[in-house]
Amino acid sequence: MPNSIILYSTDGCHLCEQAEQMILTVRPDMTLKKIDIAYDDALYEQYRYHIPVLKNAASDELNWPFDTFTLKEFLS
Repeated sequence: MPNSIILYSTDGCHLCEQAEQMILTVRPDMTLKKIDIAYDDALYEQYRYHIPVLKNAASDELNWPFDTFTLKEFLS
């Protein structure tokens, strides 16, 4: 099971905050690297309509909306 995940988000995004809380609830041992898309033009163009977005070590992505079940599947 992977120990780290990337969360693409931005400041003031309440959905991003919900996603972060879900991750910490489902996998409290998970190392979460948050990347703010506002500081990278390419990331902003790619994710601005899709955040929060999770990316795992295999480069698979999970776009919002997702539920706890989907998150658990993605993280396993």
